[in-house]
Amino acid sequence: MKEHISAVVPRTLPKPAGFSYGYEVKHGRLVFVAGQVARDEKNAVVGRGDIVAQFRQVCRNIQTVLSAAGGDMTDLVKLTIYVLDVADYKAHLREIGSVYREYFGKHFPAMTLVGARDLFDAADGCVIEIEGVAALA
Repeated sequence: MKEHISAVVPRTLPKPAGFSYGYEVKHGRLVFVAGQVARDEKNAVVGRGDIVAQFRQVCRNIQTVLSAAGGDMTDLVKLTIYVLDVADYKAHLREIGSVYREYFGKHFPAMTLVGARDLFDAADGCVIEIEGVAALA
């Protein structure tokens, strides 16, 4: 765990598994990561309609943004995940979890999953978009 952030774990709530209830930012600067979709460096959609492949590309994009700001994935304190099909996300949770661990290890920011009726890039085949907040030391 990094010194500038710490998970908030209320004793009166069930123990979180795969997420955190909240994070306290003790010091540092905040980086707001705009919603990332599965577009590569050539602006092509990766894994059209494949939520696992798209989750991997979205994580890669978030990592690129944080790296450019001088941070890494374990600086993230909040993620909001928007998906077109929550049932599809849940059906692929094991595979998504494997990809998640490749990028985050055992770091679990506060997270929200939202089923969305549409995404800006949905017409191009995007099925997931993730935005975040990172706290850099």
